[in-house]
Amino acid sequence: MTPPDLNLPNDVEMLKAMVLAMAEKAARADALESEVADLKARNADERIARLSQILKAFDRARFGRRSEKLGSADGDVEQQAFVFEEIETGVAAIKAQVNKGREQADGKRAPRRRKGFAPHLERIETVIEPEELAEHAGKQKVLIGEDVSERLDVVPVKFRVIVTRRPKYAFKNADGVIQAPAPAHIIEGGIPTEALLAQIAVSKYADGQPLYRQEAIYARDQVELDRQLMAQWMGKLGFELEIVADYIFSEVKKAERIFADETTLPTLAPGSGSAKTAYLWAYARDDRTFGRSGPPMVAYRFEDSRSGECAVRHLNGYRGILQVDGYAAYNKLARSDRDNDGVTLAGCWSHSRRKFYELHVAGSSEVATATVERMARLWQVEKTVRGQSPDARVAARQKASAAVVADLFDLWQQILRRISGKSKLAEAIRYAISRRAIFERFLTDGRIELDSNIVERAIRPQTITRKNSLFAGSDGGGRTWATIATLLQTAKMNNVDPFAWLTVTLQRIANGWSSSEIDALMPWNHAA
Repeated sequence: MTPPDLNLPNDVEMLKAMVLAMAEKAARADALESEVADLKARNADERIARLSQILKAFDRARFGRRSEKLGSADGDVEQQAFVFEEIETGVAAIKAQVNKGREQADGKRAPRRRKGFAPHLERIETVIEPEELAEHAGKQKVLIGEDVSERLDVVPVKFRVIVTRRPKYAFKNADGVIQAPAPAHIIEGGIPTEALLAQIAVSKYADGQPLYRQEAIYARDQVELDRQLMAQWMGKLGFELEIVADYIFSEVKKAERIFADETTLPTLAPGSGSAKTAYLWAYARDDRTFGRSGPPMVAYRFEDSRSGECAVRHLNGYRGILQVDGYAAYNKLARSDRDNDGVTLAGCWSHSRRKFYELHVAGSSEVATATVERMARLWQVEKTVRGQSPDARVAARQKASAAVVADLFDLWQQILRRISGKSKLAEAIRYAISRRAIFERFLTDGRIELDSNIVERAIRPQTITRKNSLFAGSDGGGRTWATIATLLQTAKMNNVDPFAWLTVTLQRIANGWSSSEIDALMPWNHAA
């Protein structure tokens, strides 16, 4: 309202009455606004509670393949993770809206407890001095303390051009020209440094960023890197690094116990352009669970078949423990007519538990529920013996787990005689009973795990990369995939930065690193 619109009376009493009326109206408005805010807060709390319930369900789904808290398929893991993130974002948005209103009401923000940032991160300090006011003139300030806060900042990855000049010199009154030799590179005569090659490889094979996405990301910095060119570079890397990956596989096969698993890796069939199903076989080693100190590692092998002959060829001559899921192809490794007939197969209780858990979640079987509850005791025992010696693990298992296992098989055998052989419960029971020997083996050999989660964790990142990439391109692309993934995943298992390790390794190989000193190139020997 502008001044010309005001029509105020001249009488003082009438002016007082107008002011009182305006005050009452403002008070009513404030009360109504407060009531609306309360309603919004209550509504927000209800929305948060509802989303939190959904969040808990998806939280179970995220870890379903490991803890069997939800029997979801491997193909849904990435989608569940996406939904989980979106729900978390929604909850945070609602809480921010509510908290903003509360901060405006009392002018204070609830204190937050934060985990400190890693000490190796660069610290850039800014000191904010209080404003010098007129009333401060002539007074001496005495520092009595300070408030310190930290925020995480980022400097985006930036491209740069390494300009190498090699001057040529001639001699006065003499023949000859001298010049320093050109630095050696993996891609001779090309444009990438070893750091750029490492960046592309880690983004693709460790972080799940296919080349077409990288091409778009780099274009934002006005750097044109054609995906076809980058694919050629990766093929070159696969060739140069094959000897390193083979060495890791040879170290895997020296283990007393190996985990094995496989997953699909679609490729393009030569000539037809159509997709075909190939496979990535994974062999993992981690001796720390039974008290050894050797480094963990994983080796991948690309094959166009899931036949047991592939595993026989990969593990030819191996005579240790092979811990696997229920895939029957691995049985060929234990046949007496093979050179590697000394392989001892061990089973994975998680795969058996999964079948019963699906029935338990559906509420269709009390036997399945009882099975899941009893199996939980086995994992409780494993938590207490992880990292101990084989003898200590066997002793604890004989004391606490053996009776549980015996009770489970007795229960299954009794129930199997009384239910339909075509039921899902009968199928789950037969799966377990038919593998009783390899399931019970962990009770007498402390090197054996209760499950094969070690190799499942190693192969899961490849399923994410596979989904983002759609297919490996070709058989050659699949072999490159297996080679580079072997190195990067092994680096991650040893808590080594894969980019830093690969950059140094490529530089060493380019400069003619001796194959007799290949062990020094291994990720577990990388000095940060």
